[in-house]
Amino acid sequence: MPSSKRLSLAFVLLPLTLAGCAHHNDEFSVVNGAVGQEVTRTSCPAVAVPAYTGDVTLFDPPQSRDASAIDVVATITDVRGVCDDTAPDTLKTTATFRVDARRRDSHGARDVVLPYFATVVHEGDKIVAKSISRVSIHFDDGQLLASTTGQAHATVNRAEATLPQAIRERLARKRKPTDPDASIDPMSDPTVKAALAKATFELLIGFQLTQEQLAYNATR
Repeated sequence: MPSSKRLSLAFVLLPLTLAGCAHHNDEFSVVNGAVGQEVTRTSCPAVAVPAYTGDVTLFDPPQSRDASAIDVVATITDVRGVCDDTAPDTLKTTATFRVDARRRDSHGARDVVLPYFATVVHEGDKIVAKSISRVSIHFDDGQLLASTTGQAHATVNRAEATLPQAIRERLARKRKPTDPDASIDPMSDPTVKAALAKATFELLIGFQLTQEQLAYNATR
């Protein structure tokens, strides 16, 4: 992933992909507004690909940015998260994903190795863990397209990821149209928003890009 200077750019923007994890014990429905719209909230870390990090483009020659110099383009897709809640004190998310790649020249067999990051983020912007791994994509002779799969993990403290009972009850309470606060979304309350942020963890996955690659993705 880019240096800390660039982290804010990737994290403040909407994720390209978001995959939730099923978790029965800590899952509940949040009721928004007077219409009673329900949104499911779980303590499990959500899995997302930060903006501008789900694609990587390799050039030949490397210093060129001309379309004719594009050598390989790869994309992270089909991101899925599964949560293991069997441990009493922790929640573990395992994320799987596919990398689809296309090369310019189909002549000869070729292997392309791409680094990717897995970062556990707390409260939207606090990095609590990070790892760098690699995926290898193999092109057979005559093949333009190839795919491979990758995996990442996140383990968080169950207590830290669980909302206080008072906040849970407030969010889940079903209101009638005649209630004084029927038209007020509890999610807009600063206390509730702070509690939600404090209990939120994410597992962010993306290509480990150079500053130049990140800039290319942001401006193309």
